[in-house]
Amino acid sequence: MLYHPDHRLWLLRGPATAYAIRLAEDDSVQHVHWGAAMTLAQAAELAERTSPAASSFESVAGADELAAEGGARFGPPSLLVRFADGTRGVQWRYAGHDIDGGHLRIHLQDRHYPLRVTLNYRVHDDSDVIERWTIIENLDDQAAGSAVTVLRCDSAAWTAPHRTRYRVSHLVGGWNSEFQLRQADIPVAETVLTSRRGMTSHHANPWLAVDDGTAGEDHGEVWSTALAWSGSWRVTLHRDPVGRTTWTGGFGHEGLSWSLAPGEALETPVFAGLYTADGFGTASRAWHGYVRRHVLAHPDETRPVLYNSWEATGFDVDEAGQMALAARAASLGVELFVMDDGWFGARTSDRAGLGDWAPNPARFPSGLGPLVAEVHRLGMRFGLWVEPEMVNPDSDLYRAHPDWVLHMANRDRTEMRHQLVLNLARPDTAEWTHSWLDRLVADHGIDFLKWDANRPFTEAGWPGHPDPDRVWIDHTRAVYRIMDRLRADHPGLRIEACAGGGGRADLGILSRTDQVWISDNTDPVDRIGIQHGFSQLYPAQVMSAWVTDSPNVATARRTPLRFRFHVAMAGVPGIGGDLTTWSEEELKESAELVAAYKRIRPVVQHGDQHRLRGDGTLTAFEYALGDDHVVLAWCPTRPYGHGPAPLRLAAVRPEAVYQDLETGRTYPGAVLLHFGLPLDMPRGDHASALVRLRRLNSTPGGIDPVAAL
Repeated sequence: MLYHPDHRLWLLRGPATAYAIRLAEDDSVQHVHWGAAMTLAQAAELAERTSPAASSFESVAGADELAAEGGARFGPPSLLVRFADGTRGVQWRYAGHDIDGGHLRIHLQDRHYPLRVTLNYRVHDDSDVIERWTIIENLDDQAAGSAVTVLRCDSAAWTAPHRTRYRVSHLVGGWNSEFQLRQADIPVAETVLTSRRGMTSHHANPWLAVDDGTAGEDHGEVWSTALAWSGSWRVTLHRDPVGRTTWTGGFGHEGLSWSLAPGEALETPVFAGLYTADGFGTASRAWHGYVRRHVLAHPDETRPVLYNSWEATGFDVDEAGQMALAARAASLGVELFVMDDGWFGARTSDRAGLGDWAPNPARFPSGLGPLVAEVHRLGMRFGLWVEPEMVNPDSDLYRAHPDWVLHMANRDRTEMRHQLVLNLARPDTAEWTHSWLDRLVADHGIDFLKWDANRPFTEAGWPGHPDPDRVWIDHTRAVYRIMDRLRADHPGLRIEACAGGGGRADLGILSRTDQVWISDNTDPVDRIGIQHGFSQLYPAQVMSAWVTDSPNVATARRTPLRFRFHVAMAGVPGIGGDLTTWSEEELKESAELVAAYKRIRPVVQHGDQHRLRGDGTLTAFEYALGDDHVVLAWCPTRPYGHGPAPLRLAAVRPEAVYQDLETGRTYPGAVLLHFGLPLDMPRGDHASALVRLRRLNSTPGGIDPVAAL
C-alpha cells in the first residue's frame, strides 16, 4: 500500500491487481483505477477523466469513492445526512490518513459541522479482494449537542472503467428457487438490487459482477462485489448517459433513517470487491479462496455427512422414532445426526410452541439426554434445529412477553407461518435468547445447530425507542453477537445458517457459521441450477445439499438414487429421506455412495472448483487439489440416440497423464483439455457420472495425444 503526497494519491496492490484513488480539489476521495497491476508512478499519470457532456448542468467529473449529497452531484448517493438546523449534504475537509499494514484509513471532516467519515480499505497479501467499509461519527462533544440524522450510509461505491458496453450478472429467486443466475445489459438508468425483508432474502443476493458483455467462464475482465451483511441491504447500479458505470451499496433500504447522537459512531459492514482478468470462473475461485482464508472460522475442517429428520417425520417427533432413524443413518456411514423441528414445547404443528425451548415431556420423557447419548454411541455427532429469532403467538414466551416482538403502535401484527419475529435489538430479548441457547448446548452436549429463520420482518418498529429504525441494524448485529458468544464459549459447536432454505446466505453470516442450507428444494434437477448460482461466490465446502425421497416432496419428480447423490456430492451432502421406508437395495446403494463421497471429499471441499458445460443439458463441476481431480457430471434430459459427447476439462495440465482411479484407464492432459473425458452414463434421463482422476507424470515426447486414446 503506497501513498504519493504530491498527487495525493493512494495505490492498493494485490498479487495481480491494483486499485488507485486520489483526493480531488474539494477533498473528496475519487476513483482512479481498478484493474491490472501498475506502479504508483504509472497511477499518477492517469489523468482525471472529464465528462464529454460537461456543461452548466454537469460540473463534477470524478467518480466518488463514497458519493455524498453536496455540490453538483446528481447520481445515486452513498451518504445522505441531515443536521439539526435542517442543512443537508456535506463539504469535506481532508483530515489525514493512516496505514497499518494492509489497512488504509482516510479521514474526512465536514467543514462546518462536527461530522467525520473514515473510509476504510483493507487488502491481504494472498488475495486480490479489497475490503471496504465506512465509519461515520458525530464529533459534537457538547453536553447539549445535536444529533445527526443519517438517511443513507453505504459501505462503499465502486467504479468500472470505461467500456462501450456493460453487463451485470446477479442472483435472483424465491423460496425453493434461490440463486438463479441472471445476466443483462446495464441500462442507462439506476438499477436497484435490494432486500427489504430484514434478512439477506431468497429473492436477491448481495453479489454482482460487471463485465463488458463478452466475458465467459475462462476469459474476459470481470469486476465483482459482495456485501457481508445478513439484514436488509441495497445496491444501486448506475450507468450514466456518457458511459460511466458505478454502484454503491450497504445495509438498510429506502425510507429508513438513523439518529447519530453526540459522540456516537456508526460502522457499516464490509463491501468487498474483486477484479479478475480471466473470466467468471477465475473470479469465483478467487472468491472461494478469500472465503476460506479470510471469512470462515474453520476452513481446514472437513464437513461431515449428515442426516436430517425433517422430511422423514415432520412434526411427528419422539425419542423412539429418532433413535430408529439414527441407527439406520449410522449404518450408512452418516457422521452427524440432526433432529429437526418438533422436539420442544407444544410444537406438534407450526401453529404453537415456537419460543418454548424445552424438550416436549411427552415425546422425550427423560429429556434429550438419552437420544444424544445414543447418537454419540453410534459414532455420530448430534445436531439440533432451532429458530431463535421467532415465536408463535400461541406460546408461553409470547403470553409472558408480547412486547418482545417487532411491532408498531396501532398496527396489526402480521403473522407469517403463524409466527412473529422477536426483536433481538432489545438487550433483554437478546440476553434471554443467548441464555437458553447456551444452556441447551452445554446441558446436552450439542455439537451442531441448524439455525433457521422462517419469515421476514413486518411492522419492524420499536415503540418507545428514540431511534426505532435502528432495529434494522441492531437485530442483525445481535444475531451475530449471540452466534459469536456461543462459538467462543463452546469451541466445538458448529452452526449451519438457514432461513427457510437460502434466505440468509452472505459473507457476514458465513464469518460465524460453517455451512449454509441453500434451499428447501431438494429436487436434484432444480438443485443443479441453484448450486450453479451459489458457486459464483461461495465455495463447495459451505454448500449443504441433501438426498431425499423420490418422488420429491416439492416437485413430485422421480429420479434415480445415484443421480440424487451425485448432485448432492457437489458440496456437503446429507440424507433427508425417510430411511424407514427405503428398501434394502436402496440402503446398500446409499452406503456405497456415502463411502464414494468420503473418498472424494477432500478434493470437493478443499479443491479449486471449475464449472463445465457439455452438449445439450450436460453440466459438470471439476474439482482439483494437487494431483487429484474429481468430475461430477449431470445430464437431466437427452433425446433418443444422443449420448453426451466427451466433456472437456479445464484444470488438467496438457503435458501430464491422468489415470481414472476406478477403471485404470489413462488419458493425456491435452486430450482431456481439447477433446474431452468420455463419460460412462446410464441411458435415459437423469443420468450422472462421478470420475476420479490422478496425475501420474508428463506425457513422453513424441506421443500423439489423440492417438493415445
